[in-house]
Amino acid sequence: MDCIRFGIVGAVGRGNSYVRSLLAHPSTEITALCDVRLEEAQRAAAELGVEHVFGSMDALLEAAVVDAVVIGTPMQFHAPQAMAALARDIHVLCEVTAGVSIEECRDLVCAARRSSAQYMMAENYAYMKQNVLVRALVEQGLFGEVYYGEGAYIHELKGLNEQTPWRRRWQTGVNGSTYPTHSLGPVLQWFGGQRVTAVCAMGTGHHYRDPRGDHYEMEDSVTMMCRMSGGGLVQIRVDMLSERPHNATHYALQGTDGCYESGDGFRGEARIWLRSRSRTHQWEALSELEAFLPDYWKNPPQEALRAGHGGGDWWEVQDFIDSIREDRPAPIGIDAAMDMTLPGLASQTSIAQGGTWVAVPDPRNWT
Repeated sequence: MDCIRFGIVGAVGRGNSYVRSLLAHPSTEITALCDVRLEEAQRAAAELGVEHVFGSMDALLEAAVVDAVVIGTPMQFHAPQAMAALARDIHVLCEVTAGVSIEECRDLVCAARRSSAQYMMAENYAYMKQNVLVRALVEQGLFGEVYYGEGAYIHELKGLNEQTPWRRRWQTGVNGSTYPTHSLGPVLQWFGGQRVTAVCAMGTGHHYRDPRGDHYEMEDSVTMMCRMSGGGLVQIRVDMLSERPHNATHYALQGTDGCYESGDGFRGEARIWLRSRSRTHQWEALSELEAFLPDYWKNPPQEALRAGHGGGDWWEVQDFIDSIREDRPAPIGIDAAMDMTLPGLASQTSIAQGGTWVAVPDPRNWT
């Protein structure tokens, strides 16, 4: 395509964060904004010079004015809206998570397989500079055999629950690892094609109430143990309720020839040990290894540095556009999206059964 026409669904909320990346790309134009807050969407369209504004996804699709959509709506709409676009062979870049139930995830996979359009899940943490660097080091074989990983999304959201009530229902209103992809996504990439085959989830109990005096259904801090298809183990913690500072980007990785620990939150110093660089067990700063970064992260444009989530919002859009223009599978396509989403859904069954191990479906078997 010489020019890809984009529509942004949920344009007043999270979808707005994609505007800058789309406008900056020479092969895209934004032709439509869509949001239930129609008047606000109309004001945004006037400021951006966008011709079409819609109050519903159905109206947007009926108008046939887009080749691709960005879905930035609440979680419960992700799968239905993605399926509606894919049914019309419209490319989809969808916010996390891919779906809120295993059943609708299965339907989404089937829709993606039937469609000629691309589907990509917008897991922006996988594009953060440090996470990309660790992946590059793993792919160089510098960690040896990788067998243990950690990820944690510790982000107190009780106040945001009240501003965006869907979170109160779909994130803290369900017990389990309800929002795992920011933690699990990068770690899965470090495990090089492996998937989670089974999960075991446990929680810490309930210590907080919402403004109406009700307990949150999600336990304050939920840990999900993930058995990998290659035999390794990954620990994922999701905590959106505890009274404490944020640490939404905690990661660790262990291999036979190296180990890595992220810094504390966005500002801490990440550290690494690689046998090939030190015969003694001494940490060094991860920043000392930036020569191993892919070229796109060595000299990023200012727009990428200003983008949200450590540049992740910028680079995921670039990858999605390239996959459309080059007619190649998206980097976080439908199977990878499921690998990042399904363990969290299976954890809900595990925690309800007292922490039993629960098998995670393999979406590659869904046709």
